[in-house]
Amino acid sequence: MPMEEKKSPAKGLLSTGIGFLVGVINGFLGAGGGMLAVPLLKSRGLEQKQAHASAIAVIFPLTLVSAAVYLVGGKVSFGDALPYLPAGAIGAVAGMFILPHIPDKLLRKTFAAFMLWAGFRMVTNK
Repeated sequence: MPMEEKKSPAKGLLSTGIGFLVGVINGFLGAGGGMLAVPLLKSRGLEQKQAHASAIAVIFPLTLVSAAVYLVGGKVSFGDALPYLPAGAIGAVAGMFILPHIPDKLLRKTFAAFMLWAGFRMVTNK
């Protein structure tokens, strides 16, 4: 059995800070915390595909919490989101199967292009 690597208190504090920051961004932007989580996870030593998969694993529960807070607070109705859920669920499953087959270089470029496109849309309000 391999020995477990001991985590230093500083690494634990950094991970906690990163998690908090991703949660805040996710609360502001919906699932936008993934745009922050992927590069941060990569900087912590994860491979490209591991970073994307881990970001999804982190963002999913954060998104559920954010959605619950907005629903309970009356900021959004479930009916507004309902039309998007079936296709979104199908797309999520499809992405899960596609991700392992995408070369890392293409994944990085696609992710970067999506971030640029999303930023452009936010800045131009289009």
